[in-house]
Amino acid sequence: MAGVCQIEITESETELKKRLSQEKTGSGKERLQLLYLLKTKKARTVTEAAQVLGRNRVTVQDWLAKYRQGGLEKFLEKKVGGGRPRKIPLWAEKALEKNCIQIKDLIVMEKSVNGCQKI
Repeated sequence: MAGVCQIEITESETELKKRLSQEKTGSGKERLQLLYLLKTKKARTVTEAAQVLGRNRVTVQDWLAKYRQGGLEKFLEKKVGGGRPRKIPLWAEKALEKNCIQIKDLIVMEKSVNGCQKI
């Protein structure tokens, strides 16, 4: 039948439900919901599943292609953004943070020493 999803979901309903409750990211939950919908037959086609999730059919098909390629791990893999390189390197940021903490500690010690002298 045309439009019916032809994918073998190897995980059980209970396993999917458990993973869904443990998932921390929204995108991961959404993808696990897709598998759960298809496994439980609450959505019989990709189009139905896409409508339930509020996603485009092509997006859902892309997700399922990832699942076919590498199983659940590939399916839930986080996309790493390229993004612009940092202007301040991470090592410099850590050094600045360390210096700020040391200066704060010195100020606190100075205040406590000066406070003791007044008494």
